[in-house]
This record gives sequence, C-alpha cells and structure tokens, in this order.
Amino acid sequence: MKPRRLLPFVAALALFATGALAADKVQVGILNAAGDIGMFVAEARGYFKAENLDVTLTPLDSAVKMMPSLSTGDLDVGSGVASVALYNAAARKIDVRVVASRGRTAPGYIYQSLIIRKDLVDSGRYKTLADLKGLKFGFVSPGASLHSILNEAAKAGGIKYQDISVVYMNFPSQVAALQSGAIDASIMVEPYAGQAVSLGGAVNVMPTETFYPSDEASLLLYGDKFIKERPDVAVRLMKAFLRGVRDFNDVLKDGRWRTDGKADDVIRIFSKGVNFPENIVRAMTPQYADPDGNLNVESLRKDLAFFKSTGEVTSESIKADDIIDLSFARKAAQELGPYKPAP
Repeated sequence: MKPRRLLPFVAALALFATGALAADKVQVGILNAAGDIGMFVAEARGYFKAENLDVTLTPLDSAVKMMPSLSTGDLDVGSGVASVALYNAAARKIDVRVVASRGRTAPGYIYQSLIIRKDLVDSGRYKTLADLKGLKFGFVSPGASLHSILNEAAKAGGIKYQDISVVYMNFPSQVAALQSGAIDASIMVEPYAGQAVSLGGAVNVMPTETFYPSDEASLLLYGDKFIKERPDVAVRLMKAFLRGVRDFNDVLKDGRWRTDGKADDVIRIFSKGVNFPENIVRAMTPQYADPDGNLNVESLRKDLAFFKSTGEVTSESIKADDIIDLSFARKAAQELGPYKPAP
C-alpha cells in the first residue's frame, strides 16, 4: 500500500509539467507612469507566466491610496514614492515594506522635472527658482516625497517651502490644469511631463536632478501578508519584475532610448500600458532603473527628515531603514545572475 502514497505527489508533478497547476494570483497596484515599465514588460513578454503567476495590474492615483489595501492584503504589491502614510504605518506596526527601486533620477536620466506654465516663462514671471514664491503647484497627494523635492527647490531658490501653495490632483488632471491656467507648476514624471510640454501650455525648465540629485522617485512596495504568507511568490514576482527592468535597461543608451530599433518593442509595450501615443513615449527621457532593484537609501532618509520637520511624521524613533527589506530583490537577483547589458 505504501506506493499508493506517492500518487498525489506524482499527480501534482504531472499537472505542473503540463502547465495545469493553478497559477498564484498576485494583485499589483501601478501608477501608469515610467516606473511601471518593468511590470509592463514582464506582463507582455510572459515573465509572470514563466514564474507561474497570474498577475493583475491595477492603476491607482498614488501610493498613498494604495496603503490601506496593502495593509489589509487586498493588494499584494504597490508602487510609488516614500510617503508620510508609509512611515506612520510602520510606526503603528503595520508592515508595508520598500522592497526595490522602480526608478530614480541620475545624471543623464532626467525623467522627473520642474514644469512651469508657459505664459509665466514667456512673460518673465518665472526666471529662477526664487520665482517659485507665490506659485500654485499641482501635486498628486499630500504627504508624498514630491513635497520634499519641492522643499529642496525652494531652498535652492533662497525661499521657503511655505512660500509655495499646493493643490491636489492626479497627473492627467495636472496636464490639463497647466493648459487651462488652473495651476502654475508641477514636479512631473514621464510621460506626463513630456505630454504637458507637447501640448504647448508648459515648459520643462529643469530636471529635479539639478536641486535634488539621485532622487529615489519610484518604489516597489510589498504588503505584510504577502511577505509573511507567500514569500516564495514574492521572490518569483520580483524575478519577473527584474527581468522586465533588465530588458528596459538593454534598450537604453546614455539615458535615452536606443535609436537602432532595439527599443521599439519596449516603447510599444509601455505606450500600450499607459495608453499614451508612441511619439510621446519615444520623446520622453527614461528613468534610471537599477537592474538588481537596489535603492538610494539616502534619498529616503532625506524625505523622512523633511516629513518630521513638518510634523507629518510624529515618531522620532522611526528610521528610513525600518521600512526597507531588500531580501527579495537580492534573492531574485542572485537567482537571475549578474546583469549583462545587451550589446
């Protein structure tokens, strides 16, 4: 009778071999911005399926709006910037972890920029960062790291963060508001920055790299339940994501899309993912995406210091390192092997 005990195991192997084993479902929140390229490529090129994952990509306005769903497990994976909500959740022992970089600024990779309404530039109302005083900025949400970036811009201009007003709307609404004059400025990521300029109502006056070098602009987040209850799935999801990121890196040269045709497929994938015309995507400046998911932790520390200075994060004991868990990225990168750029 003992051999009969092997039957369930043999049957499971047979199901796996024929691809009939049920795929693990993963709910991923995305922002429909440049940082999502790794996810879009992983989906389009079958990297999720290769890891036996059934991934649903759900667009949301901001990382702040993802936090409740990540904490309850309704979302397994999120994306966006370091935020007040993320640090305050950690202080309340609600674990949402930063597990990898999705994209940051770097010399030559200037996908995040200060955008000013064109008539303000043409009239001379805006000439330097000091002229940000009194302007109305459109931001996606309160308590996000973009506020820390604006603070750095204000300091570079010799003014105070409080000298600038902020209203909240998503990036597509900001593009429209710049055209109508409802807002004066924004700090935008691609492809929205390129769209705002292409429509004629805004000017890209400088990259944020000018006053905030190596900003960790986009993060990959894992919810507590996903980390604790399905760590193997979490590693497999990371492997698929990093494969997409590496494919993205392969079609860049000196911070721009390659012009030898090798970038065309990734441009098409991203254009379809964010529902933007290919000419806008092709004109954008891509982000720097680390092929192993490594973070610029100093950027997160700077943002946290700003949040504490405004009183939005009240816990003095919380540290940026408390919300970081790079173990999944390291394991995935180890299994994938060293990244070798394509010729």
